[in-house]
Amino acid sequence: MIKNILLVGLGGGLGSIARYLCQRWFAEVYSHSFPWGTFAVNITGCFLIGVFWGLSFRSFDSNEHWKLFLMTGICGGFTTFSAFTLEGIGLIKEEKLALFFSYIAASVLLGLAATYTGMKLTR
Repeated sequence: MIKNILLVGLGGGLGSIARYLCQRWFAEVYSHSFPWGTFAVNITGCFLIGVFWGLSFRSFDSNEHWKLFLMTGICGGFTTFSAFTLEGIGLIKEEKLALFFSYIAASVLLGLAATYTGMKLTR
């Protein structure tokens, strides 16, 4: 149990650092009211969890430690749906409803498509 907690914690820390760096880069490159950093991280994270899920059935299905490290840890630390909701509420407060609905719909639909694509690529 302690080993599992450490694997999730290590993966979560690495995922969080990667999210932070990615969001900083997007904020510097794209100064726009649309939250591109969180959007890109969410779609990438959805794709990665799909890939890791698919690979778990091909190459490390008996090794639960890899699943905990990669999917629960790295992807859990990397994806940012809590930031997603906070930024969505921010768009509502700024009365940017069209941007809010575009952001929500695109994030969910492309996230589902990216997860599915990741799963199909690794099958």
